[in-house]
Amino acid sequence: MMMAHRWTALVTILALLVYFWMGLRVAGARGKAGIAAPAMTGEPVLERTIRAHYNTLEWLPMFLVGLWLFALYWNELVAAGLGVVWIIGRVLYAQGYVAEASKRSTGFMIQSVATGILLFGALGRIAWSLATGGV
Repeated sequence: MMMAHRWTALVTILALLVYFWMGLRVAGARGKAGIAAPAMTGEPVLERTIRAHYNTLEWLPMFLVGLWLFALYWNELVAAGLGVVWIIGRVLYAQGYVAEASKRSTGFMIQSVATGILLFGALGRIAWSLATGGV
């Protein structure tokens, strides 16, 4: 049984639930604006809600790969902690962006730093392992 990476798995599910929540927010914004799919324009709050949702989808592959590789090659608890930071950043990003596009910067910076640490941390550890013969 894969019990070794429970925290990483939990953070993965939480991140996907945040993405699911954002999708529900798009549906709610569509309802409020009276704009049915597939239309994507015409009401600024709907457009920003869709953009926050899509931007999260754009970041999910980098985040999830970095999260798992960092957990495998460095430390699972640190990876999970950085994953929680990423989730908080994405929630702040989405809330800020929906309110006003200029309010998305703080959340974006938080999640991008967390993603960078996960990706470059994993890369560094893998490179070190290759250079030192698996140490």
